[in-house]
Amino acid sequence: MFALVTGGSRGIGFACVRALLDKGFTVTAAARRESDGVRALKQEFPDRFSFLPCDISKQDRIRALVAGLEAHYGALQLLVNAAGVAPRVRKDILELTPDEMDEVLEINLKGTFFMTQACVPLLKKGAPARIVNISSMSAYTASVSRGEYCISKAGVSMTTKLFAARLAEYGISVLEIRPGIIETDMTAVVKDKYAAMIDVGLTPIRRMGQPEDVAACVAAAADGSLDFCTGTVFDCDGGFSVRTL
Repeated sequence: MFALVTGGSRGIGFACVRALLDKGFTVTAAARRESDGVRALKQEFPDRFSFLPCDISKQDRIRALVAGLEAHYGALQLLVNAAGVAPRVRKDILELTPDEMDEVLEINLKGTFFMTQACVPLLKKGAPARIVNISSMSAYTASVSRGEYCISKAGVSMTTKLFAARLAEYGISVLEIRPGIIETDMTAVVKDKYAAMIDVGLTPIRRMGQPEDVAACVAAAADGSLDFCTGTVFDCDGGFSVRTL
């Protein structure tokens, strides 16, 4: 089976690539740049792993990527939309500029939407097929120092529902995984802050998540075990979403 993972060079995306290779998938990772991990996977899985550079904020790059996949594979069984960026600077929403908003939305929201749209013909050929969108607990949690990120992830949640409704007739299910506080490059600058909050009970499971925790959710969806679910949200957040008294 063939899979495409965007944002597949590091963090959650890279962990998803690794998990899918371990399940026997042939995987293409797409990202703006290669990483040491990507180069290592090329050596370890020369027949089942490839990397294609792609900036998903650029429509021509998306089209070129999908054309390459069509020429090489002909079909897809799985699309994992893991590409995403955090704001360059955490800034109060009262000071946020249009350019800062656009930079995050172009990748996190529009990139996810239009990559999904572009891959639909290949997923239809590979059906039954799955799309997994990596959003965030920020889809429903207000963080006024990074409002553009929250808005982008809320948009990914609606993107999941829209494509779930539209693509079910073709045998394509669409799922959303909402990671909580995951230890990656993106959270490195606030790791100590979040670790302290977790220690005093922010989440029932008192540790930061790892990229592999999210990848395990993707792997569970990848083989069709969850194909009666579509538009469904899975919280991979250490219990952050649990309300307690």
